[in-house]
Amino acid sequence: MTLASTLPRSADHTRPNWLARLFDFKPFLIVVCLTPAIGLLLVFLTYPLGLGVWLAFTDTTIGRRGIFVGLENFQYLLSDPLWWSAVFYSVFYTAVATFGKFALGFWLALLLNNHFPFKSILRAIVLLPWIVPTVLSALAFWWIYDPQFSIISYLLVDVLHLRSTNIDFLGSPWPARFSLIAANIWRGIPFVAISLLAGLQTISPALYEAAMLDGATAWQRFRYITFPMMLPILAIVMTFSIIFTFTDFQLVYAITRGGPVNSTHLLATLAFQRGIAGGELGEGAAIAVSMIPFLVFATLFSYFGLARRKWQQGEAND
Repeated sequence: MTLASTLPRSADHTRPNWLARLFDFKPFLIVVCLTPAIGLLLVFLTYPLGLGVWLAFTDTTIGRRGIFVGLENFQYLLSDPLWWSAVFYSVFYTAVATFGKFALGFWLALLLNNHFPFKSILRAIVLLPWIVPTVLSALAFWWIYDPQFSIISYLLVDVLHLRSTNIDFLGSPWPARFSLIAANIWRGIPFVAISLLAGLQTISPALYEAAMLDGATAWQRFRYITFPMMLPILAIVMTFSIIFTFTDFQLVYAITRGGPVNSTHLLATLAFQRGIAGGELGEGAAIAVSMIPFLVFATLFSYFGLARRKWQQGEAND
């Protein structure tokens, strides 16, 4: 009989194997859990972004491998009136639509935060514009803005008799621009309203009760309690709203395709037109890369909103 056979069998079970010890090692466990997510980000985010930046510095076209041309594409864009028109309308579109969505969305969130019958059903109805696919919403607005069959023109001309002719919403530059902004506001209000409603429900009712005991008016409660407490959430939601609005593509392309006379092009639709439809991949990538500074600005806006939250909590700002 050997010495190993005389040892108790329980000793083998009390000693953890190397695999169990490895998974008990916290850094290894973190790497294992993050590897799938990092792999997906590398494949679907980092690689396309890197390829787009590289193409922006080449003269690549569809069907032909380009060569490195440096800043030539960006120099051409600075002298292109259509690119400047797209920059102007992208900023104008984002500013006006974001302001409209936040004004109406915040007001709607304040209303939905009250207690009234069928509140849950109404909240579900408010989400419908956000749930409906963007292309279907765009087709609906395209019909609403149709110069012959517009429901708005029908109400103004045939029902109310306020006009003698139909309105051509998409036939002129500025009416078409404001028509797209109205469609974007309608679609974006639910996201803002529900997000801000979630933030409103985190505010303690005791704060409002104390303010009412001190004689604070509704405006004073909003100014000194609601708005300061909501500021970090407002910053984050506004950042996402700015990014979604500035990079909007489906709504604009499905309704106007950048017309009339290229007056409603955003940078995203112009990049598609030049890069895919026009075949100039390098120039289209340069237009897409030119959007990065605006997106960085939106991210910095969110950062300062979070810094405000740290100040409220009494933490030191770095």
